[in-house]
Amino acid sequence: MSKSPDPTRDELFAEPLAQPELFTFSESVAGVFPDMINRSVPGYATVVAMTGVLAAQHARPDSIIYDLGCSWGASLLSAARKIDYPSCQLIGIDNSEAMLKRARLNFQEQLSDQRVLLQASDIMDIQLENASVVILNYTLQFVPIKHRETLLRRIRNAMQPGDVLILSEKLTLPDPQLNDYLIELHHNFKRQQGYSDLEIAQKRQALEDVLIPETRHQHVERLHQVGFSRCDIWFQCLNFASLIAIA
Repeated sequence: MSKSPDPTRDELFAEPLAQPELFTFSESVAGVFPDMINRSVPGYATVVAMTGVLAAQHARPDSIIYDLGCSWGASLLSAARKIDYPSCQLIGIDNSEAMLKRARLNFQEQLSDQRVLLQASDIMDIQLENASVVILNYTLQFVPIKHRETLLRRIRNAMQPGDVLILSEKLTLPDPQLNDYLIELHHNFKRQQGYSDLEIAQKRQALEDVLIPETRHQHVERLHQVGFSRCDIWFQCLNFASLIAIA
């Protein structure tokens, strides 16, 4: 007997698409998101686990920890498990109701924490305040480049010296040949995770005008421009990296 399909496994691009569309965080994407991101982003589990460690190191009593673009809430959950201060509030924000529905279920099943608030909003519209930790894990890359400085400046202005931004992104490299080499290594990684060449090609096409990566230098330079005192990469696997920026 053949096995029934696993509804949580990412097979959204497994069949040829007559009319490929731009990638969105739709109901179908939300349903398979944990499988999709774990099989697509090398080092993802390490970044999520260390996000909690970094958040706990910088969290201040009576402050707010923000997860902007929280999706299923994995990073916020990691932070909630590590931060001991009962007076801290943890706020997850996402503009996808489908993602937030699953984030709420995720917290109900794994961690009942009265400090956690999940909010449906566009991260460009929210007011930030008293932020000791801000998490931007694989979110900024979906924000138009012309708006990224504005968002980061608002984050920095909501912080005190010593507070932290955790910024995880797909990177592009300034050396075109090396960049192409890392892209091919990434594709090989995805093949090892069970994705077909068709799935890789169709998803890349869907993301092409939606996910816009930048170089490490562009990220670091912008973070300094908006007022962070120190910043650099603390983790990288292939062309995916996580930066830490200290206010």
